[in-house]
Amino acid sequence: MSARLSPGDAAPDFTLPDDQGGEVSLSRLRGRKVVVYFYPAAMTPGCTTQACDFSDNINTLHGEGYEVLGISPDAPAKLAKFRDKEGLSITLLSDADRAVMNAYGAFGEKKLYGKTVEGVIRSTVVVDEEGNVSHAFYNVKATGHVAKLRRDLGLD
Repeated sequence: MSARLSPGDAAPDFTLPDDQGGEVSLSRLRGRKVVVYFYPAAMTPGCTTQACDFSDNINTLHGEGYEVLGISPDAPAKLAKFRDKEGLSITLLSDADRAVMNAYGAFGEKKLYGKTVEGVIRSTVVVDEEGNVSHAFYNVKATGHVAKLRRDLGLD
């Protein structure tokens, strides 16, 4: 398992393809706060709940200076279908080789239905304006996570 990030760590930079045919680089978002969240698979119940929660809260997050990037191993075409089907207003990125997930400690062994498996660890890392980690949450729950994140960021 890759090392998990902690507050104060430099957030690993990345450039990934998005769901609209472009690319997003973390370094290009310097000067803004960025919520980077990792989820296992588009169009599954838990991941849909989480993506919809972020979309429902996007205006508040943007108003407080936060960008939101959702990262999964799904191909950009599947992410585009996910966005359209659910009416999502967040940026979805494809990490097909899981390199970014590994760099952020969001891929490795986890428990799934009582068994140990290797996969995406549902995680959220908040990056500050200078590119450093301000918050890092691992093994988060899909339901209620955005509300907890808002409280932890002092937005409620």
